[in-house]
Amino acid sequence: MSSLREYRKKIKTIRSTEQITKAMKMVAAARLRRAQSRILAARPFAFKMRDLLSDLAARILQNEDSNAEELFSTLHPLLRTNQTNRIALLLVTADKGLCGSFNTNLIKKAVEVLKENENKEILFFVVGRKGRDFFKRVGASISGETINIFNNLSYIHAELIGSELIKAYLQNQLAEVVVVYNEFKSVIQQRLVVERLLPIAKPLQISQEQKTDFIYEPKKELLLEGLLPRYVKSQIFRILLESSAAELGARMAAMDSATKNASELIDLLTLKLNRTRQAIITREIAELVGGAEALK
Repeated sequence: MSSLREYRKKIKTIRSTEQITKAMKMVAAARLRRAQSRILAARPFAFKMRDLLSDLAARILQNEDSNAEELFSTLHPLLRTNQTNRIALLLVTADKGLCGSFNTNLIKKAVEVLKENENKEILFFVVGRKGRDFFKRVGASISGETINIFNNLSYIHAELIGSELIKAYLQNQLAEVVVVYNEFKSVIQQRLVVERLLPIAKPLQISQEQKTDFIYEPKKELLLEGLLPRYVKSQIFRILLESSAAELGARMAAMDSATKNASELIDLLTLKLNRTRQAIITREIAELVGGAEALK
């Protein structure tokens, strides 16, 4: 049986841990509100950018013959599907732990993607310290890494990562670029996503209502060439914002659960402490009564 001193020491330690987890939950909640507002503002732009490019590419091809779909890949190198055995994988994890299974699930999914493509040459890019550290420990070759950006996340980070991926796609003639990240759904829910970033998907056919053409300045082909790299970077920025908000939501939920567990453990140890103290007092009283009886 543990002594009273041991129980008091354990309770003091757990109470300190409870204060830390409660503070971390409050910090995560405060940062989550800002991250949530940023992702809700970025999503419409990223999706509208995709629709704009799809519409623009379709308008360029609408006057072509039956081989319009084949001509789509010739409009820009980022639209071309290269017939090679090389792909790039971008994994977006967090820089810190204490966020439940957030990082673990991402790393497991990345390992699954690697196993599915084990017969291919893979260029591995990582965002976040946790993913970088794991794959360095297992001896994986990392072509590019970006860490410690989520505390001050801005569009310049997406610019740098996007330029690196576009350069790798064009120079190495990659078949595709795949991204693994967590999409923010709510404070307590994230969705693990495996998404193809490059090449950009073929556009939908223009409907009869949309067939009215416009006068473009500069011409449509130049607009498409200028917008495609910006589209890739805007999608990466959205992905980084999604991952940041999802990480904060996971951390908030994990710290809330840890705080509740600490509180329950303190109650349990306090109960054991009181029972032990009561047993000691009862035993001492019994010893006193026994001693008094012996003196009679």
